[in-house]
Order: sequence, then C-alpha cells, then structure tokens
Amino acid sequence: MNSIWILPASILLDLGFGDPQGFPHPVRLIGKFARFMEKITRKYIFSEKFAGIITSFSVYSISFIFPWVIIEFSRYLHPFLAELTSAFIIYTSIALKDLLDHSKDVYSALHENDLEKARIMVGRIVGRDTANLEEPEIVRAGLESVGESLVDGITAPLFFAALGGPCLAMFYRSINTLDSLFGYKNEIYLKFGWASARMDDLANYIPARLTAPILCISSAILGFYPLRSLKILIRDGKKHPSPNSGLCEAALAGALKIQLGGRNYYSGIPSEKPKLGDPDRKLVPNLILDANRIIFLTSILSSVLFLGLGQVIHLIIGAFFQS
Repeated sequence: MNSIWILPASILLDLGFGDPQGFPHPVRLIGKFARFMEKITRKYIFSEKFAGIITSFSVYSISFIFPWVIIEFSRYLHPFLAELTSAFIIYTSIALKDLLDHSKDVYSALHENDLEKARIMVGRIVGRDTANLEEPEIVRAGLESVGESLVDGITAPLFFAALGGPCLAMFYRSINTLDSLFGYKNEIYLKFGWASARMDDLANYIPARLTAPILCISSAILGFYPLRSLKILIRDGKKHPSPNSGLCEAALAGALKIQLGGRNYYSGIPSEKPKLGDPDRKLVPNLILDANRIIFLTSILSSVLFLGLGQVIHLIIGAFFQS
C-alpha cells in the first residue's frame, strides 16, 4: 500500500458510516459464496475434512483475487481512483463503529432500566442464551464481546491492510468469516471446519499479540489500571481454549479490575469459560462505556503502529529488490 493516507481514510469511513443497513457488504457476499461452496464440496467430495479444505481455499482465493481485479480496473481508469477503491475495500473489512454502537445499545438499555431490551441488544452480539440474563451477566456478555471482537473485527484487518493492502485485508476477512461459519466443534463441522479454524488461529496469532499490549498502554493513557492489565494478560491470557481470543479479554479485564468468563448457556446447555481477571469491582453498565474508550484508543494506536510497520517492511523489500 503505497499511499499512507489510505488506512486512516478507511478508518474515518468506518467511523462515519459503519455498516449501513441494506448495503451489499463484501463480508455477507463472502458468507453466501462459502455456503454455496459448502453445498458443492459436501456433495462431490467424500472426505469431510478435504471438502472443508477445498471450500476454504476457494473462498480465500476469490476474496483476494476479486478485490485485486477491481483495483486494477480502477487503476486503468485513473491511479487516484485505485487509491479510493483501496480505501473503500479496507473500510468494508473493519467494524469499529459497529462494535462501539452495538455495545452502546446494550448500555443504553441498561441505563433505561429496560432489562428485556438489554437482553435483546446483547443477544445481537453474542452467541450465548440471553433470555434470562440479569444485569451483571448482560454487562459481562457485552464486555466479553467487545474484548474478543477487538482483534478479528478491527486490529487484525488493519494489520493485514497495512502490510499487504486491501486484497490482504479482504483475504483476512474471508478467513475470519469462514471460522464464524464453520469453526464449530460439533458433529457437523468438526472435520469440515478444521481448516477454517486452524487458518483463523494462524491469521490472528500476531495481531492478537501486538494488540493486547497496546490495550495495556491505552488503559494507562486513559487513567485505568495498566499494571493490572499487563499482569492479568500474562497470568490469564492463555487460559482460553483459543490461542488468541483470551489475550485482549484478559487485558481488558485487568484494565477495568473486573472478572470475565464463567458459565454461559448455549441452547440451554451450560458451558464453562475460563475466568479472566479478579472480581475487584462489580459488573455495572458504565463499564461498557469505559471498555469502549479503551477499545477505540487501542484501535487508533494499533493502526499507527501497523502503518509504521508496514512502511518499514515495504522499504526493506524495495531496497532488497533494488540491490
């Protein structure tokens, strides 16, 4: 990505427009194509695992090639049009505004003492059962969603965009989308979704480990508890079954001096999640706004770091090929 303004412009587009309702978002198109490929490969390929691999890499390939074709066609018309197109594609790969807005909806419902509405709002951003949640559990669900979504919804696509431009950002988005579709450890997707889940773990490995320390720094700038954040990150970050998901959740729990994790219900079935942090403070609605401030600043600082890292890598590669 040659123009340094493209990444900041993408973030501004996201903050300004988010994900407009009815807009043919590329992520939804990726999901539809993935479902189409799933039907084809399951029908004609006997091995579930191999069918999943073929499906995944077909979607990954199209998700990289299609933006590349659009950008090159734009470049043919005018170089600046290609840069605008690049900014737009990166914008569609991130979800900072939506993440903040959805969590604010949960806060607003709790602030209005409308528990039923809060359950509905939080149910839109988590997969667990929410119909019987009380206020502390609604707050916990909202905070866990924000902490978990920080990497795959914001900093990871920014990381890949900074290093490889819009095509790599959309390639990452396809990895994350397929994990959300197929990465379940149940009878239907345990084998079929194997490749999707492994690729998602691999793609998020570096972004998660860069983002979590930045979250600690953000908590220091905003006047929260950075030393506790770092302590809990180191102590509890690896407790989560996923190699990446628990890192930012743990750092956020430490920054707010709260405890996340515990028992959730999925279709009435209990599931114990690892506990992250210490219960030094009660789970109250205002914590959602505090978490949003930390998430926002972490996103901005991460984009600055990734942009600088991307420029350094491009200079090194350019110098290597010129020598």
